Amino acid sequence: MYVTQMSIVLENDAQTIGQVTDLLAQNCINIRALSLTEKGPASLLHLIVNDTEKARKIFLAGGQEVTTTDVLVIEIPDKPGGLASIMRSLKPSPLKILYLSAFSRKSGEYGLVVLRFDDLEQAVKIMEKSGIHPLSHEELFAR
Repeated sequence: MYVTQMSIVLENDAQTIGQVTDLLAQNCINIRALSLTEKGPASLLHLIVNDTEKARKIFLAGGQEVTTTDVLVIEIPDKPGGLASIMRSLKPSPLKILYLSAFSRKSGEYGLVVLRFDDLEQAVKIMEKSGIHPLSHEELFAR
């Protein structure tokens, strides 16, 4: 039910990001989700890929600093209020959301939300109690 997300600090330019995506493509690594945020003069790239360990080894061999963290990926209806329903299930808890990104594949079907919490186990318990099923790595890449 947890999915591993990698984070890499990169130079803040299109050429560097292009090199990263080329490197992954050349090694048959598929990107399911990514986000890029500014971190001073650099950028922080968050990636969820089909083969995290292979990608991590490739980046480390290239001299990049790579960190990994577990996140939850939740499937939601792609309609107004889809994300609000997830947030309502968390409302009474003291959980802190450390990271959130969302995307949908086809309008009107479903979206995926990536969430990082300060206490993943507690977040899973709350969500499952509300009927929300976090996807496993395998489920995420089977879709």
